[in-house]
Amino acid sequence: MEEIVAHCHAEESRLGYFAALYRQVTVQVQLGIETGRFEDGPRMEQLDVVFANRYFEALRRHLEGELPTACWQVAFSAAPNWRPLVLQHLLLGMNAHINLDLGLSAAAVCPGDSISSLRADFYEINTILSDLLDIIQARIGDFSPLLGLLDRLGGKSDEAVFNFSMQRARDAAWRIAERFAHLEPEQHDEEITKIDRTITRLAQAVQQPGKLIRIGALLIRLFEKNDVRHIIDALNAPI
Repeated sequence: MEEIVAHCHAEESRLGYFAALYRQVTVQVQLGIETGRFEDGPRMEQLDVVFANRYFEALRRHLEGELPTACWQVAFSAAPNWRPLVLQHLLLGMNAHINLDLGLSAAAVCPGDSISSLRADFYEINTILSDLLDIIQARIGDFSPLLGLLDRLGGKSDEAVFNFSMQRARDAAWRIAERFAHLEPEQHDEEITKIDRTITRLAQAVQQPGKLIRIGALLIRLFEKNDVRHIIDALNAPI
């Protein structure tokens, strides 16, 4: 993960925004394992690896000119564009990784009826993600001074404004985990394609919110710093 962040930093690529956030997630999950936050630490280590590998594979495909899942493609293709806010880049990555990858990873680690034993730790991961996003949003305010306008436009910025809710994402991911844990392997590709379509529509809603929000977001973006390396450093700084 550190290599991806470093590469994006050197290339001044906005792909580094989500990479930096995700590195923070892996650090916090590992800390949770070490401190006994989860019911089954070894199982969580396995899930952490499987979960991360889905991101690595999606990014590899994108960088090598192949097609990842469509929801990841929306997130990655936004990186060269000036218009999206830093927050939107992060939410696009979270949309793909939580709404699609997390449930599939959980089902792979706990197939069949064993999936039910993962529920408490699964929800604990999402608590870590939610808490971390709150910290990161506070940091974004340091280089996006007008970000608070989103609260006036539509309430909590990640939910009402950009159509993304951690609670809805968590619950949807768990439903996917339960569903895929009981599917036969030959059924996976078709089902993933169906789910990917739905999650891609969510990504498009994050990228293209309502007209009023788009206008407000443009104003915020005009005052948001453009130093990609500085932003990656801020997102990557120790919690």
